[in-house]
Amino acid sequence: MRQERIFTPGPVELPERVRESLGRQIIHHRTEEFRRAFLELRELFKRLMDDPSENFVFFTASGTGAMESAVLNFFREGEKVLVVKGGKFGERWLKLAHHWGLKPLAYEVEWGKSADPQRIRELLRENPDCRGVLFQISETSTGAYHPAEDIGNVCKEFDVLCVADAITALGVYYIKPALWALDVVVGGSQKGFLLPPGLSTLWFSEKAEKRLVDRAFYFSLKKELSKQREGQTAWTPAISLILAMKESLQMLLEEGMESVEKRHRAISEGTLRAMEVLGLKRFAHIPSISVSAISSERSEDIRRELLRLGIRVAGGQDELKGRIFRISHMGMDPKDGLMLVGMVEVTLKRLGFDVNLGEGVKAYTRTLMERELW
Repeated sequence: MRQERIFTPGPVELPERVRESLGRQIIHHRTEEFRRAFLELRELFKRLMDDPSENFVFFTASGTGAMESAVLNFFREGEKVLVVKGGKFGERWLKLAHHWGLKPLAYEVEWGKSADPQRIRELLRENPDCRGVLFQISETSTGAYHPAEDIGNVCKEFDVLCVADAITALGVYYIKPALWALDVVVGGSQKGFLLPPGLSTLWFSEKAEKRLVDRAFYFSLKKELSKQREGQTAWTPAISLILAMKESLQMLLEEGMESVEKRHRAISEGTLRAMEVLGLKRFAHIPSISVSAISSERSEDIRRELLRLGIRVAGGQDELKGRIFRISHMGMDPKDGLMLVGMVEVTLKRLGFDVNLGEGVKAYTRTLMERELW
């Protein structure tokens, strides 16, 4: 029986070491064994974030839970925030801000384009009562990258909180929140952390700590942080995911985050070059290295044909449905990227596109050799 391969931007395929961890018998969370494992995970997370701070928590929730926690724990009802609205997940920040009584100011970014730090500077200058900027580092719905470090420096200039959704950036980019002046960074398990869905992370700076408000119940940072620093959780944790995350973070740190980013960057560039050689176009002007969005009027045909061949990629969302398909690179082995490009070639040929078999594979291979990955 043919096994389906998953190249979607969440969930991603699970490495063998993670699957082995998930397959073990569960342990009880109110035990010394769990406490030790959880504290070990916290030490690994500090290394991932390149920061010794204890200001971070894990939630049993999807990434949206950590986003909601960021809104509830750092902003009071009626406060104004600037939201970078450049895709479906920028819209999610906007909806969360509205829902919890903030006054969001939307910075409309054309889908596929990246936020302009200078425009953010202008909007903050025009709105001196703004208390924070909420944005995505990697806008998964469009495949676009927003310049996190530049945005962080602008926020620092105006002394507002820089709140970054890094759900498809953590475990891919070598993110240095303290150096980049990021104040809140949220993540989700089913992306670059190489886990099933159900666990989210929230890291925050000393500046953000001074702004803590306790408006949440389940997503209360104060409740969770006091427990988690001791190796426990306020509520029942996702035990198996926590133990598996210890394994996945060890894998990332063994490779080294500089090397992890280099690998993703080479695979992303190689995939985009291959698609262009095959007559397809990249959608994002400044692409994220986590996911490639590819434009085609026949994107749904391409997705269906790939699925017949055992390859699952993602389609467009909302206004991009039927206009793009999306290929995840998160956790990808470069050899799998080569296979995927070859299967796209076969798919296009079967659909009647005018392609020369092997040209995309050649472009991908040449890129990875130029980037010294092979």
